[in-house]
Amino acid sequence: MNLQKFDVVGVGASCIDQVCRLPVFPEPTAARDKVRMRSQRRECGGQTATCLSTCASLGLRAAYLGAVGDDDDGRMICRELAARGIDVEHVATVARPSASAIILIDETGERLVLWHRDPELRYPVDSLPRAVIQAARLLHVDDVDEPAALAAAQCAREAGLPVTCDIDHITPGTLALLSYVTHPVFAAQVPLDLTGERDHEAALGRLRRTHAGLLVVTLGDQGALALDGDVLLRSPGFRVEPVVDTTGAGDVFRGAFIHALLQGLATPDLLRFANAAAAESCTRAGAMGGVPTFEAVRARMSRSV
Repeated sequence: MNLQKFDVVGVGASCIDQVCRLPVFPEPTAARDKVRMRSQRRECGGQTATCLSTCASLGLRAAYLGAVGDDDDGRMICRELAARGIDVEHVATVARPSASAIILIDETGERLVLWHRDPELRYPVDSLPRAVIQAARLLHVDDVDEPAALAAAQCAREAGLPVTCDIDHITPGTLALLSYVTHPVFAAQVPLDLTGERDHEAALGRLRRTHAGLLVVTLGDQGALALDGDVLLRSPGFRVEPVVDTTGAGDVFRGAFIHALLQGLATPDLLRFANAAAAESCTRAGAMGGVPTFEAVRARMSRSV
């Protein structure tokens, strides 16, 4: 068999975003219980799909193993990923509606996300292409389709591959998934929820007791914090003025993190590159629409933080 090899294979979320730009977020008050939208549009997004789009934009060979619905939205997702150079041969089409999200963005660029994913929209674990996963240089998973993520991560570790992740909430399966992840990247609240600690430094220190790998937590416009061995590293975020849209910035951070990791960059340089990519994504509208090029990230890095 002539097996195509990829730099990164991703297992996890894709969706269709309904993006609504507003002057202000609605509130349950007489003054703001109705807000007129300034614009709306439909586009592709999702944690892993946007992360892989970033990887591809930065020059990596990427493949997506997620599940989409047997509907027009699922076909739209596959077309968009393929157009971005991402392999979709092994996407699972399931007889359920594709995942969707309504994203509200105010005039400052901050966003609120309302999402829906049918519980049966899952990648059949028995159909995961193990040979494709084990031929890759790295596996990336999120916590949206946990059974598939867990099986894929176990498969990757059996082959000695690095595994990165996007974990943004705690589930009964989180610890099991983390046991196979070599380079966890957490949303800001997750280390605190996992450990019961009140600050990120203490939380990462506690996680070090059970996880030997590089531990990273994203902190929005404050950048990122990492525990590399016993060394705590703070990497500040890049100033963005004006912020157009923060949607997908964390996914872009992870895609740039993967690129830098595969390039063998030292941790401080890796974090700075990922922060620059995330900042650059905030200057453009949309999740995938905000995915930057390598040249744009390098240009951002040439400026002061």
